[in-house]
Amino acid sequence: MAGTPQRTQRAAVVTVSTSKAAGRGDDESGTRLAALVERLGLELAGRDLVPDDTKQIEARLRHWADVERCALVLTSGGTGLSPSDVTPEATRAVLEREVPGLAEAMREASRQHTRHWMLSRGVAGLRSGALIVNFPGNPASIEQIGSAIESSLPHALALIAGRPTHH
Repeated sequence: MAGTPQRTQRAAVVTVSTSKAAGRGDDESGTRLAALVERLGLELAGRDLVPDDTKQIEARLRHWADVERCALVLTSGGTGLSPSDVTPEATRAVLEREVPGLAEAMREASRQHTRHWMLSRGVAGLRSGALIVNFPGNPASIEQIGSAIESSLPHALALIAGRPTHH
């Protein structure tokens, strides 16, 4: 309806770290993802801090997408090669469709900052109208990678919501 203000879209941040969930250290990655949410002009619906546990990660992703109806859910951590890094598997278990271009762009953006860029296994995709994006756990990488995809996220969120966009 013309003249009706649009409701602000909401976003959530899920930090995956067994040590941080146990109270060892500050969640700097979650703070940086929350800042990205703010730069995007979205309302931060909430933040979670969970251990590297597939079922707990899946439960939080489902909560933010299905119950809270967030448009965007950003995760940090658990995207590497160690046995405890299970965020991509948990994310894939809840996704309805993957958005591989986002994950590819994120890896490419990290290429200039680390020689180990190709070891990141983060994924991105859709569930219940929410875009879920896995970031690495390194706080510096959030700034580096976030700046590479930030300009595309509003367009993606508009498309997912069925709003008209200019291509």
